[in-house]
Amino acid sequence: MIGTAEKPRLSVFRGLRSITAQLINDKKGQTLCYVNSKEVAKEKKDKGKVAESFLVGKLLAGKAKDKKISQAVFDRGGYRYHGRVKALADGAREGGLQF
Repeated sequence: MIGTAEKPRLSVFRGLRSITAQLINDKKGQTLCYVNSKEVAKEKKDKGKVAESFLVGKLLAGKAKDKKISQAVFDRGGYRYHGRVKALADGAREGGLQF
């Protein structure tokens, strides 16, 4: 799975306490956008990790839209497409990213 400038790779890292997503241009080896769940902790208000992941995806899509990125390749990083990873993808789709 390789990301380009037009269609970067959306990479997900799911930790025990947080979730991280970034858009990566593999051709140049640079990160275009980065969002951590700590950035949405104020909006979360104890709704749970799945709701937090949804907000991370939505925030990442907003940052991508600012950089005029509308498509991405989803790299779930070996995690099952379930729970927090699925919620992040759904949030990114609702924010305007297409996979």
